[in-house]
Amino acid sequence: MPDASATDLENLLGTGVGAAQEQLERNGGFLPFALVVQNDGEVRLVAVTPADASDGSDADFDADAMIRDLHELLRQHREEFRAAAVVCDITLLEEDSDAIHVAAEHQDGSLFAAVLPYAANAGTHELEFGQLAADTNEPAVWVD
Repeated sequence: MPDASATDLENLLGTGVGAAQEQLERNGGFLPFALVVQNDGEVRLVAVTPADASDGSDADFDADAMIRDLHELLRQHREEFRAAAVVCDITLLEEDSDAIHVAAEHQDGSLFAAVLPYAANAGTHELEFGQLAADTNEPAVWVD
C-alpha cells in the first residue's frame, strides 16, 4: 500500500474511532456514519438519516439500510474524495461484545478495517474499550 494511501486510511480510522467513542460516551450509542478524505486532504463527515426517522418514533433504526445508503452516497460522489470509511456499531458474536467497526478504502484499491470492542463496566457504568484489532472488508465505494 502506498504511504499516502496508508496515511489517509489511518487518518480515517483514527478519526472514525474517536468520533464513535465520543458519541458512545455522550449518548450511549451512535448511528452509522462515513468519513471521507477529500481531494484537498480535508476530512469530512458524511451522514444519512434513518429511513424510519420521519415518523418521529424512537423505534430501532435499520442500521444495514443506513450503511447501504452511505455506500450509495459515497459511490455517487467518489470523484470528490480519495478515501472513505464507514463507521458502525456491531456485535462480536464470538466475544459477546459490542464493537466499533471502521471499514476504510482508498481510490487506489487499498483496504483497511478494524474493530474496537467495548462494554459498560458493571460497577461504574463507564465504557471500557478493548484492543483495536484488524478486520477484513470488501470494497464498497470504488467498485464497478
